[in-house]
This record gives sequence, C-alpha cells and structure tokens, in this order.
Amino acid sequence: MFSPHGPSLRELCVQALSSVERGYDLLAPKFDHTPFRTPQSILDATVEALSTLGPFDRGLDVCCGTGAGMRVLGALCHGQITGVDFSTGMLARARDQHPEASWVRADARALPFDEDFDLVVTFGALGHFLPAERPALFDGMYRALRPGGLLAFPIGAPPSPLSVSHWAALGFDLAMRVRNTVWRPPFVMYYRTTPLVAVRDDLTVAGFTVRAVPLTALGRRRDGSPGFQLVLARKPIDEP
Repeated sequence: MFSPHGPSLRELCVQALSSVERGYDLLAPKFDHTPFRTPQSILDATVEALSTLGPFDRGLDVCCGTGAGMRVLGALCHGQITGVDFSTGMLARARDQHPEASWVRADARALPFDEDFDLVVTFGALGHFLPAERPALFDGMYRALRPGGLLAFPIGAPPSPLSVSHWAALGFDLAMRVRNTVWRPPFVMYYRTTPLVAVRDDLTVAGFTVRAVPLTALGRRRDGSPGFQLVLARKPIDEP
C-alpha cells in the first residue's frame, strides 16, 4: 500500500497517537507517498463532471492537505484558487507544489470567508468531522460561496457487507473508537460516519439545494449502481 518513500510503521503509530493537527504535521513530508492522498482518477472524474457546470472564477479547497485538489481548481477556475487547512506541515508542502495558489491556515469548522468563492471542493476530509460537527463545516462552506456558487465533493458508495472493504472499514472505525476512548488527544478519522443520506440532509439544513451525479468514469458496483457519486450543493441565488 505504501511506496518505499512513504512513512514507516513507527511513524504511522506516532501519528495515530497524536492529535489530528499534529499527526498531519508529522505525516506531511511523506503524505503524497501514501494511499491517503486522493487518487488522480477521482480528481480527473471530478473535473470532468464539473466542466459543464461553470464557468467558475475563484475556487476554494477545504482541508486541502498537500494540495491535490488544486489540480481540480486550476483546471476549472479562471481566478484565484485557495487552499485552507489547519496543518502547518501540510500547507507548507502544498505551497511548495502549487506556488500559484494562495493558502490559509484555519479550522474548517470556522472558515474565515464571506461570499468569496464561486466553487468550493473538498476531498477525503469528511471522516475527520463527527456528525455533530458537520453543520458548522457546511455552514462555513455556505458562507464562503457567493450566491449561486457550488460546493462539490465525491463520496463513495458503502461497500457490500460481503466485501473485504466493508470489514476493513468497520474494523478501522472500531479501533479508532477504542483509541479515542482510552487515549488523548483524540484522532478523529472514521470511514463509516458520512453516508450520503445524512450528508444530504445536513447540506439541505445549511441552505443548499442538493443533488448527486454518478462518477461513471470510476466504475460501477455489481448491482449496476455507481461506485462514486459527486455531491453538488448549490447556494441559491435568492437566499431565503
């Protein structure tokens, strides 16, 4: 799963016993050599799905990490692109790789933006927020968008209960719950706390008009349903 340039088992253990912020600061120099980085196939499929929904001027990647999402924003946005993350280490890596972008260090649950962007994206970050924290996250994204702006992010279909992936995700989440019960500071990262139905409900409460489109380029499951969908949450032009 990891390239020879990725973190060692010891480094992963140290990260897992740290806070989320400190853990990602430690992992940042080798993050791009881990399976945690958003695959290029997902980024490409997102660009393809969004290419007919613009034009977009300014774009924001929330929980940008080392900046993989900048490739999406750079392909779609004509104006300034910005990444926001609370890990200093991840932002330093992102800045080195994408000097054309601007960077902001902030907690995603308290985003410091007010109608600054036409497009907001996020990749692989929702598992870092407990269900009770999602309203603050989505409220901040809503505020960050101009009227008519779009929030977009891919979300995977839950794996079949008969699959190895299902049991691996279940085991990981259980291990993290035990870890966070007995160890402080907590490290919040769960794979099974962001079902599409719950996420759609939270986005609707935040004020978005929500739909999801299949990312067919990423394949389908055995029952014919898409393996990934792109959530499209639009901020109304005329707010209530």
